[in-house]
Amino acid sequence: AIDAGGIRGIRFTVADAKTAVVSADMIEPLAKRIAALGWHVQLNMPVEDIVANAQLLARLPTPIVFDHLGKVPRPDHPAFDFICGLALEGRAWVKVSGAYMNSDIGPPAYPEASRVAQAYVKADPARLVWGSDWPHPSPAVKPDDAHLFDLLSAWAPDEATRDAILVTNPEKLYGFPASA
Repeated sequence: AIDAGGIRGIRFTVADAKTAVVSADMIEPLAKRIAALGWHVQLNMPVEDIVANAQLLARLPTPIVFDHLGKVPRPDHPAFDFICGLALEGRAWVKVSGAYMNSDIGPPAYPEASRVAQAYVKADPARLVWGSDWPHPSPAVKPDDAHLFDLLSAWAPDEATRDAILVTNPEKLYGFPASA
């Protein structure tokens, strides 16, 4: 019934064991339950945990969506290669979102997050989707959503690539009807 209502995945936020209602050990059993529906597993997971759980994540029977750029701090981090490898195999997507979470320098350019986003665009733009992360539950000072959206032009200067990230890739991931 919820599949018919448009649900296409389950999200795991496993950042803080004290506040999380799910844990990494719940990912695989639940992924097995949703695989036949064609759903995906979306992860909001610390980058160190992505690396530590790489074997588990690699054997999931579902696609994985790595939220917030996979929280990768720089393109030479081991998680970047792992995530890109899964994406290139058609087993993962990356949500280019949450630049403010992945930058010590911050606005307007969020340079650390921008380097990671640009590296993902270079590696495999066909496996990227954009997200606003609105209403930004974590930061005390909320980022400017229009500015965050404008960053996509710096990350993906080519209009066709941006169109894929904003339109055709989400159509594939979420099963939206193809745009005209």
